[in-house]
Amino acid sequence: MTRTRTRTQQTAAPVIDRGDAHAVFMTYWHVAGQEQGRAVLDEIADAWEGASRPADVLSFSCYLSTGSDDFTAMTYAQCAHPDGYRPFIRALPAQAARMEPVEYRLHRSVPLAPETGPAASVVIASFDVDGRERQEHIVSSVTENIEKSPRTDQRGLIASHFHLSTDGTRVINFAEWTSDEEHIAFLEGATRHRSLRLATHTPGVRPIGFTRYHLYRAIGS
Repeated sequence: MTRTRTRTQQTAAPVIDRGDAHAVFMTYWHVAGQEQGRAVLDEIADAWEGASRPADVLSFSCYLSTGSDDFTAMTYAQCAHPDGYRPFIRALPAQAARMEPVEYRLHRSVPLAPETGPAASVVIASFDVDGRERQEHIVSSVTENIEKSPRTDQRGLIASHFHLSTDGTRVINFAEWTSDEEHIAFLEGATRHRSLRLATHTPGVRPIGFTRYHLYRAIGS
């Protein structure tokens, strides 16, 4: 079912652990730089703004990476039900908007400082894994490390949200930070190195790396 909405551009970050979001779709584009990334995301978001989208699509957020040489544009869509998302994007007029997404489920969230407000920086850490059991195992190991580590080792981390791909091949940690600088400081700390060792030494799990993003555009319900 579709319904027509009055659309206004929003800059509010999505609530990752909202209770009515039961499916997540993520898509990435490698771009030549920030200017091309903004152009790609504007084309996609404008196509969304001009279309009547399924009522089950709750939010759609566009992000640009902060890197200086390997730029990525990313979209993150939350849905109450997954069935209508792919047919909707395949009918959009912008070719970039029709790229096949990866479907995820939010598996576990670890809120550390939700009272600090919306994230200024988002870090996506990715893991290649061998099936559902390995997905759940590495999430359990990393979240235990986060929860047991001193808060001073993770200053600026608002929350970590672990997503499992529905095909059993990926784990995504969608981490919300108060600033880029706090995440950069975290990279040198003991908590991050323990998590990296856990992933590296766990059979059937291969850490891919991380990318830091800023929210660019957002479309809400």
